[in-house]
Amino acid sequence: MAAKLHPHDKRKVARSLQVFEETGISHSEFLCRQRAEEGGGPLGGPLRFPNSCILWLHADQTVLDKRLDKRVDDMLAAGLLDELRGFHRRYNQEKVAENSQDYQHGIFQSIGFKEFHEYLITEGKCTPETSNQLLKKGIEALKQVTKRYARKQNRWVKNRFLSRPGPSVPPVYGLEVSDVSKWEESVLEPALEIVRSFIQGRKPAAAPVRMPHDETENKRSYHMCDLCDRIIIGDREWAAHIKSKSHLHQLKKRRRLDSDAVTTVESQSISPDCDKELKEKGSPGQNGEELRPSV
Repeated sequence: MAAKLHPHDKRKVARSLQVFEETGISHSEFLCRQRAEEGGGPLGGPLRFPNSCILWLHADQTVLDKRLDKRVDDMLAAGLLDELRGFHRRYNQEKVAENSQDYQHGIFQSIGFKEFHEYLITEGKCTPETSNQLLKKGIEALKQVTKRYARKQNRWVKNRFLSRPGPSVPPVYGLEVSDVSKWEESVLEPALEIVRSFIQGRKPAAAPVRMPHDETENKRSYHMCDLCDRIIIGDREWAAHIKSKSHLHQLKKRRRLDSDAVTTVESQSISPDCDKELKEKGSPGQNGEELRPSV
């Protein structure tokens, strides 16, 4: 299992060790047994509820971004700042004073709190203008990270369910929610029809979402880039790495060093006799000879 997990992925490494500690079975053996079960596949064991489906609500990115911005504005209007101040006063203020704050673990890493760190720790200690600027900065950061997280969620759905389908992956039915004025006919009614079809054991009229994929792709393959001194897990990640700017920069640097080394070796490989002959001849203009301009 160690070869399938990135050494920097502490969460997955810890989980793998936890499986062995609690069951006495290595994580790799545990997964192997799951895949061998009827209905299992490359991603794991069979589904707990075999007759299941996924309803994926998706919208145009521009429309979604506007909704997410409005969502943040609505949260602020509903009292988000008061909630943040109270949480900061009860759980965070002392940690900040002790310089022991860690926004990478637990609830403190949640979206919506750490973005207002500067505003919260300086509120009442700076000018109103500065405080207002920090507040605007926090609001903008919250909007940006919220939109970034939404994109990450969509990528996860595509990578987990669409790009790597298998027997243990339920069908995904897309529902377009860009125009909420058409919620009944575009979302609710199609969703109910899909669910009824599954309950009644018949094939839905709507087709599930399909994406082109490579069946030979291995998401757990191990690659070591000696050039960059990095470990890469997954065929897709490896393909992206060897095309990345950092890798190409290291490749160019290595080629330049190799070229310089070859030039140095060639200059040092001149025979002593040849070198002596060149010195005796000297450069043009020596030994009484003068350079004459060509006509």
